[in-house]
Amino acid sequence: MSQEILINVTPRETRVALVENGSLQELYIERARRRGLVGNIYKGQVSRVLPGMQAAFIDAGLARTAFLHASDIARTDEALEEEPGAPEITRLLKEQQSVLVQVIKDPIGTKGARLTTHITVPSRYMVLLPDNPTVGISTRIEDDGERARLRAIGESFLEEEDAGGNGFIMRTAAEGASEEALWRDRDLLLKLWQSIRLRSATAQPGTLVHGDLPLVLRALRDLIADGVEKVRVDSRENYEKVVSFARQFLPQIAPCIEYYPGERPIFDLYGIEDEIQKALDRRVHLKSGGYLIVDQTEAMTTIDVNTGGYVGHRTLEETIFKTNLEAAQAIARQLRLRNLGGIIIIDFIDMEEAEHKRQVLRALEKALERDHAKTQISGVSALGLVEMTRKRTRESLEHVLCEPCPTCEGRGTLKTAETVCYEISREILREARQYDVQRLLVLAAQEVVDLLLDEESDSFAELEEFIGKPIEFQAEPLYTQEQFDVVLM
Repeated sequence: MSQEILINVTPRETRVALVENGSLQELYIERARRRGLVGNIYKGQVSRVLPGMQAAFIDAGLARTAFLHASDIARTDEALEEEPGAPEITRLLKEQQSVLVQVIKDPIGTKGARLTTHITVPSRYMVLLPDNPTVGISTRIEDDGERARLRAIGESFLEEEDAGGNGFIMRTAAEGASEEALWRDRDLLLKLWQSIRLRSATAQPGTLVHGDLPLVLRALRDLIADGVEKVRVDSRENYEKVVSFARQFLPQIAPCIEYYPGERPIFDLYGIEDEIQKALDRRVHLKSGGYLIVDQTEAMTTIDVNTGGYVGHRTLEETIFKTNLEAAQAIARQLRLRNLGGIIIIDFIDMEEAEHKRQVLRALEKALERDHAKTQISGVSALGLVEMTRKRTRESLEHVLCEPCPTCEGRGTLKTAETVCYEISREILREARQYDVQRLLVLAAQEVVDLLLDEESDSFAELEEFIGKPIEFQAEPLYTQEQFDVVLM
């Protein structure tokens, strides 16, 4: 599979696109005003312990207090023995206590960042596990021989005197890496962890101890795989940074890095801008003529599959089966591209044959194997819905680029002009009964005023006669369809 990484840098924003076989698969955006926090390590202070939730709020110097659950706290025998029988969180943390924490989820919506005290320090081939002398192997490495080789190397790391009781996880990128390269990675991680420990010892609570790499370099570390043929950067300064980083940590990738000097924006050249616009639409068109409807809510994301104008096969069952197979591929891509996380419910078109259902589910699982985020499919529910989860660590593409509509406040619908007319009539009755006025002036949107003076004119003439006061109407060009005011004169 041919892959390219495109890096577009402007003074206020960095965007990284992962393109597979000419099709945009993943998009990462980092803005100077709001950099991602995942991976950052802070010296925090416990501001509040919540026994009922088995959690605590931590002041880490961020805009909002961050959240630390008991399951994300490293245990020590001493802590658990202090107060037997007490809620676990109260035995692990005390208010005003200083604690070293790492961000595992960016702030999303109104929620603060999610933290852990299980610190991890990643590099190209490995992840360091401080004070946890174990060796883990990425589940994506399937070859038994390679897993055994990496485990043997990892165990030899632990036997060295400078290991310091730390452990290592071999990342997917470690597959096929030379033992020499892995030892270099190990030494780099140990030195980095030592410097983090020294800084944390003297840091004041609420300060950043270690920040993860900027997006330009993080993309190189995390996204580079065997299939990547080219990395193109449109900024000369950042190109030089990327090349320097690659020569030090990823020497085999350095020859693939190119500077793009063209006048035409690099994302326009590859059609990325158009793909971003499409990724913000509810409807996703399939090549066959079918389509998906993607609805993102705070609780979950729902995806509905429809045949649309597709009538290509001899039988209805076969048409449905082919549409669902194509939809499975498109859904896997949309999850990555839109960075949709949490609970995801997929409503495939109902199929009669059990074998067709199995094949569609298998096609979805196969398409999700390339996803960098962890996914889990729980199968088909009694209602025929596919229920799955995708790990959420950062905001979705829609949340990064968009905000709720100020007119409908995110509902996606507006009250009709007729509904607003009836609301105005009720408001006029309320005002006329409460206050002694000479006349009333109704300010509303042009569409509402037109309806009031046309189809609803008889109703308001009767209302005017009933309250015994004249009613005037005035169109306000800046009012939305739902806005109105009844002014007492």
